[in-house]
Amino acid sequence: MDQTEQLLQAITEASGVPGYESEVRAIMRRYLEGVASIEQDKMGSFIGKHVGEQERPRVMLAGHMDEIGFMVRMITKEGFVKFVALGGWWDQVLLGHRVVIKTSQGDVLGVLGAKPPHLLDAEERKKVVEQKDMYIDVGARSEEEVREMGIRPGDPIVPLSEFRILANPKVYLAKAFDNRVGCALAVQALCQLAAEGHPNAVYAVGTVQEEVGLRGAKTSAFAVNPDVAIVLEVDIAGDVPGIKPEETAIKMGQGPSLLVYDARMIPNLKLRDLAIATAQELGIPLQFSVMSGGATDGGMIHLHNEGVPTIVIGVPTRHIHSHNAILHRDDYDGALRLVVGLVKKLDAPTVASLTAEG
Repeated sequence: MDQTEQLLQAITEASGVPGYESEVRAIMRRYLEGVASIEQDKMGSFIGKHVGEQERPRVMLAGHMDEIGFMVRMITKEGFVKFVALGGWWDQVLLGHRVVIKTSQGDVLGVLGAKPPHLLDAEERKKVVEQKDMYIDVGARSEEEVREMGIRPGDPIVPLSEFRILANPKVYLAKAFDNRVGCALAVQALCQLAAEGHPNAVYAVGTVQEEVGLRGAKTSAFAVNPDVAIVLEVDIAGDVPGIKPEETAIKMGQGPSLLVYDARMIPNLKLRDLAIATAQELGIPLQFSVMSGGATDGGMIHLHNEGVPTIVIGVPTRHIHSHNAILHRDDYDGALRLVVGLVKKLDAPTVASLTAEG
């Protein structure tokens, strides 16, 4: 494995559902120690800072550390764990998957289950099993046995899925690409910029609790007080069966994406155009994305103070919000090159021009 693969393996295999992102924060710290000054806000968002030629403008590179997961809600008398979802799960992807319950006594392995199909009538088999009818089986036979394992309400539950390189060596499979990809990009971009030089101060930020309401984006933007922001994310790859081109034309392996609209943010137009020009100059293929049914940390960051020029750069990814997602290394590398090239252009006059009249 090269350095990028090692980072992606470490950061995706780490556990970090909303509110429980400490393992991811520790990895970002490990990679940036000695390169950046490191802080965190009071919500737990990670902030790594490197000052280039000037203290300003402040450029915020934001990726959220949290992945979708679950939390223990209750334990039944028969010894099964009932749970609440943290983030948006599609019920059809859940059954039969392994999960890890993170307890004060250590990790407990379990599997998501429901009523067996053998006991369902014909009409029931046609219906999607809802989360409220599911449970996690840890192999116990009583509530007391589960409690002896250290499991209690409030414990986080994380999908169990390892990072793998597929038959095509440029294609990776893992959980939590949404959005450890953004965290990894922020880390690697800051390291490269620190080595090559940049005309500003760059902040690599790993935000918390994005999947439950963009919460860490609000507090970390307050801590950083950025002059410009680049949100680093996955994007929904539409090159799978059942998706129409008018729903999304984004394809894996065809380059990073630039979000031109989402439900909570229209990007700064001048920063958007600068990103497009930078991609053209660097020979990076760039796709354009619209997400009318979702949002990113940019929805909160761009509203900080009197407003922050913000864009979202994405890495096309298949099967997000499941236990296993797939992406292409060329898209990741293209996104990294684009971010580094763009940040190098963001000197004080350029950033001032992003909000100038006209």
